[in-house]
Amino acid sequence: MSLKQSQQPKKRRILRLIIWMCVIVLLIHITHALTLDRMVQYVEVDFHSPAVPVEINGYRIAFITDTHDLEEDDATLWEIVEVLNDREIDLLLFGGDFSARPGAPNTLGILSQIETADGAFGVRGNHDVFWDLSASMEAHGMRLLSNEGMHIRDNFFLAGVEVFRPNIAFATEQANSDDFILLLSHQPDVSMRQDTHDVDLILSGHTHGGQITFFGIWAPYLTFTNHITAYGQRFRSGWAESRDGTPIFVSNGVGDYLPRVFSRPQVIIMTLYNEQ
Repeated sequence: MSLKQSQQPKKRRILRLIIWMCVIVLLIHITHALTLDRMVQYVEVDFHSPAVPVEINGYRIAFITDTHDLEEDDATLWEIVEVLNDREIDLLLFGGDFSARPGAPNTLGILSQIETADGAFGVRGNHDVFWDLSASMEAHGMRLLSNEGMHIRDNFFLAGVEVFRPNIAFATEQANSDDFILLLSHQPDVSMRQDTHDVDLILSGHTHGGQITFFGIWAPYLTFTNHITAYGQRFRSGWAESRDGTPIFVSNGVGDYLPRVFSRPQVIIMTLYNEQ
């Protein structure tokens, strides 16, 4: 037997091994997409900063974004309401993209049942119609922030920017120099293009955790197109930083427009702590 002939069985074994590994990886991702990626995850996040006023130490914020198609899924929406009502939430924040339909009346109607100490506020996403969303939020006792902000409590200023023409400076201009400023922005990219030095914390969504990822650590769609984000994997999911070093938390959101693969839908429950 020649050397070339003796190498052929070895090459075939290696090829079969590679094929089996690819099949196993594919099956793992399909299984995850059909199971865990359809179950909302309630993620508890702690934020420690000396900028957090002592008076609101332990303040709890629920952040819900990118609900999209959930208006067709009352069970999931009511589950979110039930879970959050058991968590004693101080403030409810929405990151936009409530629905593909104008106003998202069903989504807002159900989520308005979440009980909070300081109300519910949100920003518009790229799929939302401004006037319809504004009217629907107002009808359900919520407030839409469009390049504007307000004091929620003493020394705690909440601001929100418009999705298509964001203006962080305008949204935060009513804040005091010693305020803790929390900024809502549907798209995280604005934090790389505008000054965020005066902002202490940013909450965003839009990237859906990468939507379809490889074991949740790499999303090809975010890398090869700037349609969703111009910064690749930077704002895929979780903690990141703005151009100026301001901490940003990017939620996976709870709805979808494509099947999720290793990008579980999530509701964020963030607790603020004063850390000297």
